[in-house]
Amino acid sequence: MFSSLKCYESGMSHFFSHSSLLSLTVFRYFCTKSAANYNSLEKIKRGLGNIRGFDDAIYLYENMARMRPLPCVKQFNQLLSRVVNLKEYSSASYPFKDMTVIDGFCKAGNTAMVSELLRVMEKRSCKPDIQIYNRVIDGLCKDRMIDFALKLFAEITEKGITPNVVTYNILVCGLCNLSRWREVKLLLKEMVDCKIHLDVITFSTLIDALCKEGLIDEAEDVLHLMMERNVVPDVVSYNALMDGYCLQGRMTEARNVFDSMASKNIAPNINSFNILINGYCKKMKIDDTIHLFPRLKPNFHTYCNLLDGLCKNGNAEQALLLLDALEHNGEYLHIVYYNCVLNGLCNAKKIRVARAIFRDLPSKGLEPNVVTYNIRIKGCCQNGLLEEAKDLFLRMEQASLSPNGVTYNVTVRGNLRGGKYDDAARFFEEMGDKGFSPDASTFALLLNLLGTVEQNPTILKMIQKLAPSTLKQTL
Repeated sequence: MFSSLKCYESGMSHFFSHSSLLSLTVFRYFCTKSAANYNSLEKIKRGLGNIRGFDDAIYLYENMARMRPLPCVKQFNQLLSRVVNLKEYSSASYPFKDMTVIDGFCKAGNTAMVSELLRVMEKRSCKPDIQIYNRVIDGLCKDRMIDFALKLFAEITEKGITPNVVTYNILVCGLCNLSRWREVKLLLKEMVDCKIHLDVITFSTLIDALCKEGLIDEAEDVLHLMMERNVVPDVVSYNALMDGYCLQGRMTEARNVFDSMASKNIAPNINSFNILINGYCKKMKIDDTIHLFPRLKPNFHTYCNLLDGLCKNGNAEQALLLLDALEHNGEYLHIVYYNCVLNGLCNAKKIRVARAIFRDLPSKGLEPNVVTYNIRIKGCCQNGLLEEAKDLFLRMEQASLSPNGVTYNVTVRGNLRGGKYDDAARFFEEMGDKGFSPDASTFALLLNLLGTVEQNPTILKMIQKLAPSTLKQTL
């Protein structure tokens, strides 16, 4: 397609010597909820009220940027709104040379307001340069507003501002993320025509996108072309290719890519190891992951991979051993770790053990989240413990956790399988009122019951709520 562009030590060793792994899901979990310091909030409130000019806004922004934890997006947006509404600007005070404001507000996620501020800048004496436009285009692409980004790109070229390799890389990445390959090819051709050299970021972006599309051979071609162009691949390039092989279960090739990094004096990073561990676990090759551990310091994703894989392989007890080892070694025990183990225990019908672990979570400083409750409710429903499931549902609401579509579907199916049709109908009705819909499994179960339950009016009523009008008449 692009050819034209020619350890853990003793505490963990016992665990790993007895573990076996089937498959796993890579977790991406961001724990960003942190209460802001009261004094910081008061400073922001006072600062917003005291803004009389642009200098005041910049002073407040710089103070906010230094706060830990960082203020929330809403507070940044309030500041940006004040900036846009100012009637007078001191061009000498614009901090655009270091792009403090533009960069900060793009990261805050309000690209619409940034675009409005950009228009104000264009009318003033301090014109935005390509670096500022790159920040805005990047924000638009990350918000998946690629068409707006392309429009802005066209506008800046009409203004006589020359895009650089960073501009093109941002747009290539945005288009690749949406699989808009025709436009990617046009941009790459434009780069060549404009004598803008593709760099390691350009090539790595293409490799990653092709691998995610399953086009591993094309990704290899890009890697070879990259080297022909004397662009040296980095760890990101090789990680992308290795991940592509892992996604296809081609672990021999993935390991070859991993090993080849050392011969090129490229040190694998933690993501390299996590990708390889992920792939081995999916192929039930836990023994191949063990020898990797002396070479890395496992992180959150590493442990999630191992715990999830152990449980999916039916080794929930081994997952518990890993949790014990982590606690013994002073690791922070995230709720996601316990969610993995609880899910494995419930699937293995070890409800008593799951119940005990769930009960002990507060003593470890952890609070169950929606996923935790969903796992427990599903486990109870699958094992016929409908009253316990109902109790968990109520406790979930009492803990100010709102049941989601998964909660309702699992509960409805559990009651249907248990013959509790009235309870199933009640949860079914509540699910619709809350804006959630039956999933494919719930719908299939209802249809199956329709054929096996002799004219049950409750089942018929539930089906009729879902069926088209013509089918309602038939029923």
